[in-house]
Amino acid sequence: MKKNQLEIACFNYESALIAQANGADRIELCENMKLGGTTPNSILVVKVRESLNIKMHVIIRPRGGDFVYSDEELTEMKQDIKHYKKLGVDGFVFGILKENGKVNKKQNKELVHLAHPLSCTFHRAFDVVKNPEKSLESVIDCGFKTILTSGQGVNVEEGILALERLQELAGDRIEIMPGGGLRSSNIKLLQEKLDLTFYHSSAITDGSEIANPEEIKELRNFL
Repeated sequence: MKKNQLEIACFNYESALIAQANGADRIELCENMKLGGTTPNSILVVKVRESLNIKMHVIIRPRGGDFVYSDEELTEMKQDIKHYKKLGVDGFVFGILKENGKVNKKQNKELVHLAHPLSCTFHRAFDVVKNPEKSLESVIDCGFKTILTSGQGVNVEEGILALERLQELAGDRIEIMPGGGLRSSNIKLLQEKLDLTFYHSSAITDGSEIANPEEIKELRNFL
C-alpha cells in the first residue's frame, strides 16, 4: 500500500545518521549547501553507505549555478554515476537543461541509461524550466521516476497550486516530490492538497548545515 514518505537532504555524515535515527525513509546525499547541493566526494559516500540501512540517493551535480553543462562536465557526471553504482547507492538525483530552458532529453537519457536499474530523480532544475507541463512530459520520456520541485515557487507553499496540477498531470507515471522550504510548519498544507507521495526537506532549522532531529520527528509525525 502506498503511503507518504520522507526524504532528508543531507550535506554531511552527521545529518545522514540523524535522518536515519529519527525516521527518514531515504536520504539525498550532497555537499555544499550554499551552492544548493553538489556531488558528494567518494569518501563521504562510502562512509554514509556503510553506516545506513535506509535508502540513499546521491546528487550528481558537478557545480553550483545553472543546469547547462559542458561536454567535460557531462563526462564527469557519467564517471560519478558509474563509480557510485559500484559503491551500492540506491539512486541518483540530477537534471540537465538546454540554454533555452528546455529539458535536455539527450543528455538526461544518457545518464538515466547509465544509472539503470537504479532510480533517478530530476532535481530542482525543474523549477527554472520554461514550460512546466511540457517539461513534465520530457522528464517522463527520459525515464526518471521522480521530480523534486517546489512547483516553481520560492518555496513549496508558494508553489502549492502548481504542485497539485503537476501531480494531477503526472498520474502514476512519475512521482512529484515537494521540496524547497518544506518544514513541519507547512507540510500539513501540502498534504491537504496532494495525493500520497515522498516529501523532501533538509530539516535544518538553525542556519547550520546539520539536520534537526526534532524537526525530522515532527515531519514524520505528520506523515
